[in-house]
Amino acid sequence: MLQNRVDPFGNIIKTSARGLLMGNRGLLHNDKKELVRPYKLHAWITCKLEFKDRRRQVMTPGLYTELFFMDEATSFAAGHRPCFECRRDEAEKFKSCWLKGHPEYHFDKRTSIKHIDDIIHHQRISPQNEKITYEAQAATLPDGTFVVLDNDPYLIKSGSMHQWTPFGYKKKIQLPPDAILKVLTPRSIVNAFCAGYLPEMKLDVV
Repeated sequence: MLQNRVDPFGNIIKTSARGLLMGNRGLLHNDKKELVRPYKLHAWITCKLEFKDRRRQVMTPGLYTELFFMDEATSFAAGHRPCFECRRDEAEKFKSCWLKGHPEYHFDKRTSIKHIDDIIHHQRISPQNEKITYEAQAATLPDGTFVVLDNDPYLIKSGSMHQWTPFGYKKKIQLPPDAILKVLTPRSIVNAFCAGYLPEMKLDVV
């Protein structure tokens, strides 16, 4: 079993669970298919599992490390964003919503996605490679956002919180609107959700 599944904390874990999306952060593994770093690039992307009949051997030496996500909301919590090659429509929609949610940067549609990647990078992981979180009132958080409750990741959707597992969402509880929660999804991605981007969420209970 390879270490190539990503959880909402951004950790790369081992699990037999399959994901809905693939992605990468650059070359992270050695010739023995062992991880040697958490990332290499600032552009952390999320891709389709199949695209133009391309075939890859997972963790081929010298090529980027294929990572897998339970759903799109999970990938965003980890700090990834849609790929502009295989997920062009989603990438354009995300960029448009990100720009709408961040007028303070004075970016426009001609701004390179690299500038957005750099901002997201500094919001998702510290120089010590630790997950960056922040606190917010539950009622202000849009659907698709991940938060932490009792050290477990929960997805917010329609006034409820759904406990994440690699195989799907398990426990469902009511969202406490006045509570101050630790947020896993990077702040600027949450702002993009507020501006209209709704990530795919696999809400069939395990």
